[in-house]
Amino acid sequence: MARSRFRPDHGLSLRMGGVGLGLGALYVAFAVALIYATSSAVLGIIVAVGFAFGQWYFSDKLALKSIGGQEVSPTQAPELHAMIDRLVILADMPKPRVAVAVTDVPNAFATGRTPHHSVVCVTTGIMQRLDADELEGVLAHELAHVANRDVSIMTVASSLAILAGFISRWGFYLGGLFGGNRNRDNNGGGIPFFVVLLISMAVYFISFLLTRALSRYRELSADRSGAFLTGRPSALASALTKISGDMSRIPQTDLRDAQALNAFFIIPAFSRNSAAALFSTHPPLEQRLANLAKVGAELSEA
Repeated sequence: MARSRFRPDHGLSLRMGGVGLGLGALYVAFAVALIYATSSAVLGIIVAVGFAFGQWYFSDKLALKSIGGQEVSPTQAPELHAMIDRLVILADMPKPRVAVAVTDVPNAFATGRTPHHSVVCVTTGIMQRLDADELEGVLAHELAHVANRDVSIMTVASSLAILAGFISRWGFYLGGLFGGNRNRDNNGGGIPFFVVLLISMAVYFISFLLTRALSRYRELSADRSGAFLTGRPSALASALTKISGDMSRIPQTDLRDAQALNAFFIIPAFSRNSAAALFSTHPPLEQRLANLAKVGAELSEA
């Protein structure tokens, strides 16, 4: 966790360490598969490391671009900046860049490789639906993700899944491009790259599980940390209830456009009744509200 006044969460730290080790092992296995597929250690390593580094280094820009977010200055969004200014002073942490996405999907997210290179983005939809206390609760939640550094782990996990999914989807074409000559020489008939496809699908599945193992817990942790920071867990609970209730009223085309950022959103961009909810990166709303109720009880006893 970055040095801040957010309450430390040792459970989150342990999960992040475990997921980090798992991702490291997966990257090694995937790099070996790519080296085998391309018949070139240099090319395989460049593809694996280059993609991961690019995804990690440009994660904030890629996330903003995917939802059409634009950075805003204090003169463009004075109330939003004032809220974040107050929270970062309260938390004693660096102020992230601030962005706004023009979409009716009510949501917010934080991303970036370090607390000093991060961005918090809110949509116009969430600003129109929440009052000041509720929006502050959401912003405290997002800042907790930055302070905890779990956005960095999620970014790496997502990049590995994206690369593995790309190879799985376009593997036969890549096999012809990279492995064709070797396969003809060895009379392998394309079998070696078929093995790479199987490895890619396995990597995608394992990274999916690792992401889910961390993602649900990190949302509960950010809920707790943000609520303790503001001292108003009921405000965040009200915000989550509003956002979740309104999500089913958003046109499906808008939800599909936003789903690439589901793992980073405060509430995933699909209706609670959809089949996608079964594989959600977030815990159920009822569990989050119960979690915040416990925070409220602790604060009232203090």
